[in-house]
Amino acid sequence: MPEPNNELLQDRELIRRKIERILPEVMKPGRYVGGEWNIIQKDWEKTDVHTVFVFPDVYEVGMSNLALRILYGLINSYQEFLCERAFAPWPDMEQKMQQERIPVYALESSRPLMDFDVVAFTLQYELSYTNVLNILRLSGIPLRTENRGEQHPWIIAGGPCVYNPEPLAPFIDFFLIGEAEEQYPAILKVIQQHKAEGRTKEQTLVELVKLKGVYVPGFYDFEYKSDGTIARVKARDGAPAVVTKTVVQDFDAAYFPEKVIVPYMEAVHDRVMLEVMRGCTRGCRFCQAGMIYRPLRERSAERLLQQAQKSVAETGYEEISLVSLSTSDYSCVNKVLEELMCEMQQKGVSVSLPSLRLDSFDVKIAEQVQKVRKSGLTFAPEAGTQRLRDVINKGVTEEDLLRTAEAAFEAGWNGIKLYYMIGLPTETYEDLDGIVDQAGKVLAIARKLGRKSARVTVSASSFVPKPHTPFQWVAQDTPEILHQKQEYLKKKLRDRRIKFLYHDVGASFIEAILARGDRRLAALLEWAVQAGCKFDGWTEYFQLELWQQGLKETGIDPHFYANRQFELEEILPWDHISSGVTKDYLQKEYQKALAAEVTADCRRVCGRCGVCPDIARTVKFKSERRSSG
Repeated sequence: MPEPNNELLQDRELIRRKIERILPEVMKPGRYVGGEWNIIQKDWEKTDVHTVFVFPDVYEVGMSNLALRILYGLINSYQEFLCERAFAPWPDMEQKMQQERIPVYALESSRPLMDFDVVAFTLQYELSYTNVLNILRLSGIPLRTENRGEQHPWIIAGGPCVYNPEPLAPFIDFFLIGEAEEQYPAILKVIQQHKAEGRTKEQTLVELVKLKGVYVPGFYDFEYKSDGTIARVKARDGAPAVVTKTVVQDFDAAYFPEKVIVPYMEAVHDRVMLEVMRGCTRGCRFCQAGMIYRPLRERSAERLLQQAQKSVAETGYEEISLVSLSTSDYSCVNKVLEELMCEMQQKGVSVSLPSLRLDSFDVKIAEQVQKVRKSGLTFAPEAGTQRLRDVINKGVTEEDLLRTAEAAFEAGWNGIKLYYMIGLPTETYEDLDGIVDQAGKVLAIARKLGRKSARVTVSASSFVPKPHTPFQWVAQDTPEILHQKQEYLKKKLRDRRIKFLYHDVGASFIEAILARGDRRLAALLEWAVQAGCKFDGWTEYFQLELWQQGLKETGIDPHFYANRQFELEEILPWDHISSGVTKDYLQKEYQKALAAEVTADCRRVCGRCGVCPDIARTVKFKSERRSSG
């Protein structure tokens, strides 16, 4: 794949003119123009630190990201800081940009990324890593930190994937571990001061590493054993041996963007998003988000209603989504829904709940939020038998599923989607038969109620073991085994009223390699980008053959990372990053999983995971419920 022209344009007016000329020749030109409603354009000369928030995917995906909405508004609320946005160009636009020598640029000003002090990536999923490197490549910024100088911007990253930052460590100056609302402004203040004083990057890093949640990969050295496992991780003097995440202490008072940008084109989630709570107390053993976002914190009903009113007035959106990891667990959900529906229906604004649990589903609530249109309902039993649901600590039963299905069909719904994972620890073909059996029982309920047009969709993704979960030690099923399981389900789910969907096994395999990898994978990522890998999360662009070639040429054994059972006592690539949940707790949960023992919701019984005593001592809970661990 040819390298971008080294003489990339740097004049923003020339960049803007060239962009205007090529836009009619690409798909969805609205991705690249900027100028949307509620955009923030600040005076470059009157601000001290210039940052660009880069979402390493297309515009319509990135504009649906709540972190972008929050941090864009938050950083721009500081008089001395400026924040703009950039996204990955789709391949047709990338080709035109390379022909015209146009670098990746910020939508607000058309300035190239090289102009900014800080280029900040959010890492939401592992298959975006090639896009991160490709954006740097298209911007004329050297990929590896060691090849960048004082004239280059800071390259930083945050988001859920940074809880194992190692595969990207050689490319990122420093990572932000945890919730960035309080951490990011503090970082920018240090950069502001050091920029004014003319300090070097090295001097600035020495100061930044003193801040909680800042991980500087260059300050840590890895030593390996002869078998390839980690012998030790040595931190430089002044750097913490373990980097602990930051947590927003008072979530109710945390910054919330009421005046968000309204895209010209439809985004994936084109609506007001109200974050009702952060964290989850359920303790599903496969779920990384449920571990790393602890402790649970709720926003008060009063604050949410205020935010809803202001957001609708400032955006004109006709839908409000109450978002969290499990919105139906929010303690004030009924009160908020009733008051929102009462007020917003008069304005033609609907309310949606994106995450519903089988054991807390209320058909009356569902009917309220879908008065405008009855779209399909999606539920996640995750596994086909109660034994396996106990292994993963899902906390729902088949009775929950059948009761919910009956209530939904009686209330007028015609479609139910059931989400499962295959390849879960201890899974057998009996568990797969359970998936088939459950889908049949749900369909039988619809027939009994006379819902002749009812449809059931079964979606099966491949389990990927993730860091900081009780299953972080577990080997992923090999691609061959996962293919066999998909084919087995495909043959069993033959009813024409049952639709079977499944994920690309190859993509899940690469995801597992990156999720459990260390910094030795940097060579693979570098090779993959040079070979043309990008948009790996998109089926039409994922190229397993290229990844397999890259693994061979870089001498990396993919099964060492994806399909190897990690030893409980071995040093993991992410052990020097702390989510607050202790490794001892995760080990105990793993042992309980193997024994199919369940752990109670920590709202009821504290599981002593380690978060509350050490990380969230001063967290303020605003609702009548309290989280204890």
